[in-house]
Amino acid sequence: MKITHYGIDVVKKVVYVTLILDIAAFFISIPAIKILLLALSFVLLVFTFYFFRDPSRELPGNIIEDAVISPADGKVVLIEDVDNIYKDFFGDIKVKQLSIFLSPLNVHVNCYPVSGTLKYFNYIKGEYLVAFNHKASDKNERSELGVETGKGKKLIFKQIAGFVARRIVCDVKLNQSVKTGEKFGMIKFGSRVDLIFDAKTEIKVKIGDKVTAGLTVLAELA
Repeated sequence: MKITHYGIDVVKKVVYVTLILDIAAFFISIPAIKILLLALSFVLLVFTFYFFRDPSRELPGNIIEDAVISPADGKVVLIEDVDNIYKDFFGDIKVKQLSIFLSPLNVHVNCYPVSGTLKYFNYIKGEYLVAFNHKASDKNERSELGVETGKGKKLIFKQIAGFVARRIVCDVKLNQSVKTGEKFGMIKFGSRVDLIFDAKTEIKVKIGDKVTAGLTVLAELA
């Protein structure tokens, strides 16, 4: 199982902690405490490796240029028209938002939903509401990225920290060329990803659908 390089620092710390627990268990003679420490060490190590897994995926072979591919694994929890607070990026148009909730058991590595040029980036240090609370979109710590495709169509997507997530990794540079499915970062532990696009965009999923980063087609840009 491949581990994402975005989580190597955490994995090293957890391995160190589990070694301490194992050594402590070795020197403790009380069976119940020994078993408890070894079990805690095992569960902590397995969960950490599982959480930071980075499966290899190939884009679907039949996607069209205007297709929006899911940037995250998770479940669709919101599809609705929202106020356009990004008029400097989109212009004066109506926009729609699609939100994906990621549980701690989902793959948390994120990828670009479209190809084009990264024209907008903003990091906001905010709160840590639970990620399935829709207020998290505007209040929580988040990274906001805007891509303009080769056809001039635009999309904003956000990495949003949740109640458990306390760190967003976003390895990007303004004006860089990006490709659909290319990995750019992750949100560590339970979190949320929002996508905002022209309200005329054709949505291909519905609320409650489970989606997979780099594989599921979410929409077709207008």
